[in-house]
Amino acid sequence: MKTITFQVDGLTCPSCAQHIEKVMTGQKGVQETKVLYNAQKVKISFDETVGNSSEYEEILNKLGYDVKSQKIA
Repeated sequence: MKTITFQVDGLTCPSCAQHIEKVMTGQKGVQETKVLYNAQKVKISFDETVGNSSEYEEILNKLGYDVKSQKIA
């Protein structure tokens, strides 16, 4: 299991956070999603044998958020 943290632009409210958490938690390989909208961060814990960070970044972009950087732990 890995955790990736995306730094994103466009997170403005709790509704944004809830929407991202709902969408991302339903993606293949995702175990948990936490959105810190005040910090403009999305943390995703995932099984790297099933999903990957590029897919998750693409989904965030399609949702209308601009991914500035990512860090995998």
